[in-house]
Amino acid sequence: MTSKPNEPYYAVIFSSQRTDGDNGYDRMSEAMEKLASEQPGFLGVEGVRNAEGAGITISYWESLEAIHNWKQNQAHKAAQEKGRQAWYRDYKVKVCMVEREYAFE
Repeated sequence: MTSKPNEPYYAVIFSSQRTDGDNGYDRMSEAMEKLASEQPGFLGVEGVRNAEGAGITISYWESLEAIHNWKQNQAHKAAQEKGRQAWYRDYKVKVCMVEREYAFE
C-alpha cells in the first residue's frame, strides 16, 4: 500500500485464471495500475500470479464511492472488456471492508 490508512478502508480482491500468451496483458496491467494510482481514494495494490496463470490482485480504496468511480472509468472499462475477450478464462471480484490490520515484521 502507498500509505497505511486509518481503518476501516476497502479491499477489492480480483482472483483470476489467465489465458495462454501475453496478448498485450502486461502492458495494459501496468497502465491500469498507473491509472488507478491517480484516482481519488486509491490507497495501493498488491498481487501475485503463479506459473499456471492463477492470480490474485488486491487493490485498496478509501471508500465504496472511490471503488465505484474506478469501475466507471472508461479506460478501465475498456481493459475489463479486453480481459473478458482475451486475457481471462475466469475471474471473481470481492469487495471487502478492512476493519483491522496488523503485521509481524
